[in-house]
Amino acid sequence: MTIAVEGTSGAPKTKFRWVVAGLIFIIYAIASADRANIGFAMPFIRKEFAMSNAEAGAVLSLFLWGYALMQIPSGFAVSRFGVRRLFSAAMILTSLFTGLVGVAGSVLTLKLCRFALGLAEGPLPIGITTTINTWFPPREKGTASGLFLSAVKFGPVIVPPVCAVIVSIWGWREIFFFCALPGFVFAALWYVLVPDRPSDSRHCSAGEIAHIADKTAAADPATGEQRAPRSFPVLDRLIGARRVTPLETTRDVFKDWNVWGCALGYSFQIGISNVLLAWIPTYLLTVKQFSVMGTGFVAAAPWVGAVAGNILGGFVSDRVFNGRRKPGMLFSALATSGTMVALINSPADPTAYGLLLFATGLLLSIGFSAYMAYPMALATKPAFPVTSALVNTGGQIGGASAPLLVGLLLDSYGWDSVFLFMGLGSLVSFALVATIVEPSPDRQATA
Repeated sequence: MTIAVEGTSGAPKTKFRWVVAGLIFIIYAIASADRANIGFAMPFIRKEFAMSNAEAGAVLSLFLWGYALMQIPSGFAVSRFGVRRLFSAAMILTSLFTGLVGVAGSVLTLKLCRFALGLAEGPLPIGITTTINTWFPPREKGTASGLFLSAVKFGPVIVPPVCAVIVSIWGWREIFFFCALPGFVFAALWYVLVPDRPSDSRHCSAGEIAHIADKTAAADPATGEQRAPRSFPVLDRLIGARRVTPLETTRDVFKDWNVWGCALGYSFQIGISNVLLAWIPTYLLTVKQFSVMGTGFVAAAPWVGAVAGNILGGFVSDRVFNGRRKPGMLFSALATSGTMVALINSPADPTAYGLLLFATGLLLSIGFSAYMAYPMALATKPAFPVTSALVNTGGQIGGASAPLLVGLLLDSYGWDSVFLFMGLGSLVSFALVATIVEPSPDRQATA
């Protein structure tokens, strides 16, 4: 498919990169549904397999541990072999192990399938962020990252109501059978349509390839003339904006505090997101006493907000703050701590509670795309997959730990302690992000 427009030189310029972005959205929405379905199914699984809260938390976390363990190996693999084949194979294995969860005959088998699913899905985010870094110019990377991360949250939007229907008609096992099917189709589509480089795609014109490589200021949409980047001198002093030396080697990446600070800050934010994903359906059914269908719709509310938050955050960091990523990260962390306090005294009415969860998802997700785009300005393109993998490893270790810690808190204390734990974690994230440098927006690492 070719979408042609006129470039400033008069040559046709395709927009196939946005078709790639659409595929990224659909594929990762499918993958996120494969991980989110366990949260809705868990109350029904526990009727068949007796588990304490801590054991349930372990089942929920095992996927995330497998996922976290695969990030750095995936970064090295993508650097060496490219995205195309690795990504398609990972999507096929993700679908396979999703279906196998539905035939689990014991808690042990369930744990093994979830861990294997995490290992299978692990290469997907590194493949996607590397594709974004290769297929989009600097001024579009935040928006593309926001679209990718909105897919992470769109899966949980559709999972609760769809799962509620499936459970009502069949049972919890059928959830995993239905979720497994689409991944096989889109793995093939990715392999056929998305080569590792835009220059290898028959759908990309020379004009689009030149646009992707362009590192100049954005053009005014009305006149076509180049605009000077927005200047934020006060903000730049507050966020520590300055030029940085691009990270070129693996050694450079592992020695850089900016990478580690970003990874640690991300770990707390992903932890909060995964707690909401894994435990909110149980909370709504057992504490709020909502019906199965009511739980299905209310549990989707934070992810509707998250879809909007990811897209908004990516657009604002690209177009308003001219590639500055820290403002969204800092705002999101601070605002999320406030929503956790609000959830301690949450309303019992499903509509009011759904609106509060919507706001929680929105504010939590505004900064998420920045965590994905931030390493793109730190590292050269050859070093980026490992840089992205390190940041995502930090995020996923936090995400893997949090559901298990919540299970332990629930066994000893109660839900108020869970929301307090998440609020404090968000403040720690704010403090960590405050220590890292904001790469000057007029420098992009490309070598």
